[in-house]
Amino acid sequence: MESTNNPVESRRVYDVPPSDVYAEFMTTGWAPSPLEGIIQDLVIPYCFARRTKLSEAFIGLRILIPSGNSKVRSNDTDYRFRPHSAFVYYTGVQGEEVTSDAVLVMEPNGQGHDSILYIQPRSTRDTSAFYNDRKYGELWVGRRYTTEEASTRFGIEVRKVEDLESLLKDGTPAVALNGIDSLIDSTVKKNPRGGELENFVSVARLIKDEYEIDQLQKSVDVTHRGFNDAIRALPAAVVTPRGERVIEAAFYGRARVEGNELGYDTISAAGSHACILHWTRNDGGVMNGDLLLLDAGVELDSYYTADITRTLPINGKFSPAQRSLYMLVYEAQKAGFAAIRAGVDFLEINKACHRVLAQGLVDMGVLTISAEESLRPEVGLHKRWTLHGVSHMLGLDVHDCAQARKDQYTNAKLEAGMVLTVEPGLYIQPDDELFAPEYRGIGIRIEDDVLVTETGCFNLSENMPRHPDEIEAWMASLG
Repeated sequence: MESTNNPVESRRVYDVPPSDVYAEFMTTGWAPSPLEGIIQDLVIPYCFARRTKLSEAFIGLRILIPSGNSKVRSNDTDYRFRPHSAFVYYTGVQGEEVTSDAVLVMEPNGQGHDSILYIQPRSTRDTSAFYNDRKYGELWVGRRYTTEEASTRFGIEVRKVEDLESLLKDGTPAVALNGIDSLIDSTVKKNPRGGELENFVSVARLIKDEYEIDQLQKSVDVTHRGFNDAIRALPAAVVTPRGERVIEAAFYGRARVEGNELGYDTISAAGSHACILHWTRNDGGVMNGDLLLLDAGVELDSYYTADITRTLPINGKFSPAQRSLYMLVYEAQKAGFAAIRAGVDFLEINKACHRVLAQGLVDMGVLTISAEESLRPEVGLHKRWTLHGVSHMLGLDVHDCAQARKDQYTNAKLEAGMVLTVEPGLYIQPDDELFAPEYRGIGIRIEDDVLVTETGCFNLSENMPRHPDEIEAWMASLG
């Protein structure tokens, strides 16, 4: 059934109220317009299996997983809506199929749970909502699924979200993801197991299934094409005062054409800006002779994102100083790859990369203690130039599985099916007098996305050049 409610219509001061004659006229003369050929996405069987495991962990409790509410950017303008990753994981929504305020409800039934998706469905033509509701109206934001269409698409019972509040007040013990949906936060009493639910839905994503691995590979492939676009934009960037944004814009175009959005704010850092880890202002110039550190990832309609970094010589050729630092980072990343296999400590990736970086800094004469001494946790002098850890989980979030405990993640063993980054870097600040002048202001990071296997790892981004010779050839081929 389509929505027949007539929501309270917010009016802006400059809006002209419609006349009664107009309102009556707008309810007539519309042909039926059902959506034909709706099919389930390939993810739906995986979602059913995921909900089964979730059900088994919370028997007897109503489980509430909201998509989230819209967030105001300024005044009456919202940010582009992006549903909560747990909601995506358990429902399989794609792109902008489901709006804000939707909620997955798993209702206890004695043996397990019945899953019900509450959404804001399409408004019928016999109400004013379809042309007057700026948040959900079809003539304002586009067509939505009816409840029947959504049920066909997602393989789940679907109801109107306007009916949810009365359900939540019936006294059934519930556990929810809090801080995401204002209705749930104000209506549902917090359950002591709420933290357990947050942890569960995060840990569940540590090991990727076949669908997820396929989506991550596709995201990496689109991201590769975005890097191609960025390289092609370098000549325009060089002659533009804020050339970093030319690069950012080129990559963003690919993200919108082939994906849903960016997986995170693009870091387009030229020259010494590459020494600032999260340089997202991207308002600097791009100069021949400098390096460009580009850290970017495309989020697909499935919401899976890549996370790739390449450091590129803006004029197409590395200088001797740039190449020497780049090769040190390159060798460190190779050591990180070699450390990965099921059963190895997660932190061993970081240790392997930093052993190479620390020894390289010793060999250059800037680290005046031994690598072994610097690598001791209570010393760590090499971190002046390495600054960060080298790996994190990747998936629906760029920093995936963030609610997992340390004993489940950073202090745990790697398992086959995990997807993570390997991203060592060296950052020589422009005012660092411990380095010779030709090295100052150089920042280098190389980041790839890898799948852990029983015997090693598979680099999902292996087709993206990494060695400096390959980088130069890549750039020349796109010039």
